[in-house]
Amino acid sequence: MKGKQTVLVVDDEEKILKLMKSYLEINGYTALCAKNGREGMAFFEKNPVSLILLDLMLPDFSGEEFCRRIREMSKIPIIMITAKIEEADIIHGLKIGADDYVTKPFSPRQLMARVEAALRRTANNENPHQFLQYNDLIVDTEQRSVKCNEKTIILTRDEYNILTLLMSRQAKIFTRDEILDAVKGDDYDAFDRTIDAHIKKLRAKIGDDSKSPKYITTVYGMGYRIGGNP
Repeated sequence: MKGKQTVLVVDDEEKILKLMKSYLEINGYTALCAKNGREGMAFFEKNPVSLILLDLMLPDFSGEEFCRRIREMSKIPIIMITAKIEEADIIHGLKIGADDYVTKPFSPRQLMARVEAALRRTANNENPHQFLQYNDLIVDTEQRSVKCNEKTIILTRDEYNILTLLMSRQAKIFTRDEILDAVKGDDYDAFDRTIDAHIKKLRAKIGDDSKSPKYITTVYGMGYRIGGNP
């Protein structure tokens, strides 16, 4: 099974750390929280981190300096979070290596969307060949092929995109709107009940039972996730 991705949060405000940790874990990530730059560097050096959320105003050394040090070692996505709102500050942060910039106060939902977008870009640029697996259900993202119980499963484009989305974050419940965003193109006319129809066909092809699911579970009032009934 694909492991959780780890996000390092570096911020000296306890309230911000608790808020971001909560939202990250709800969305299926592992969160490491550091209150200063030195602690953040120690976490980074000892753990497989996928993305960094970085406050610019730290008590020991600046977020800009932290970003420079990370860039000497890694191309990991860095999203800067700060109360600085001047255009010059934003441009400076991007020039020294930040991938994105969020100003305080921020919307946690918007921040999570930026985290997911940054990680998608990284995956597309650096790791195009990837196997996603849940039990005996396997997706080869390079070959765009699916096997279940060692049998090749033929899926439509939309069925494949839905399954890949669900498999990419197996701890996350995806809403119909999130799934719809993943499958529709600019000329794609669809609505959320279309997703239910795709899920029904997808379940039939992989031999899943909606009443006692082995692979795709309906979370009523919320959406769908990978994983059978506990």
